[in-house]
Amino acid sequence: MTSNTKDAAVMRMAPLRTSTDLKSNAVQDIAAVFNVLLADMFALYLKTKNFHWHMSGPHFRDYHLLLDEQSDQILAVTDAIAERVRKIGGTTLRSIGHIARVQRIFDNDAGFVTPLDMLAELRDDNRQLAARLRQTHTLCDEYGDVAGASLLEVWIDEAERRAWFLFEVSRVRGE
Repeated sequence: MTSNTKDAAVMRMAPLRTSTDLKSNAVQDIAAVFNVLLADMFALYLKTKNFHWHMSGPHFRDYHLLLDEQSDQILAVTDAIAERVRKIGGTTLRSIGHIARVQRIFDNDAGFVTPLDMLAELRDDNRQLAARLRQTHTLCDEYGDVAGASLLEVWIDEAERRAWFLFEVSRVRGE
């Protein structure tokens, strides 16, 4: 093994040194839960895009554009989550397989899903995501991760807004 190869192997195993005052157990716990959120965001992004691509029916244009807007918002959050993990000294997801192992948002591989079922499923996923984001906020508060908590507040609001829009566009008369 050459000197450069040995150096590279050592660097891969070395802990990330960042200038954070968070304790090592805080970094470990926050990074772990943020990585699960990251997997959930990727799963929700892909499900939202899937439904966007396969939307049909008389409200096609409205639903198609709504889901495109929502998927863009979800994808934008992924980078901020991963960067937060790196800022505090953690490592992030590395593959689709890693995402599949930790995601809590269920995939939908059905050949056909009605538009209203698509909207209902995404509404429920966003509601569950908002609840999990709140749980993560509590963890950040416990460890004094004010920056992480601040980011989560925005993401909670966005998830609630997506759920609200999905609820409103799928309402049946009389509800």
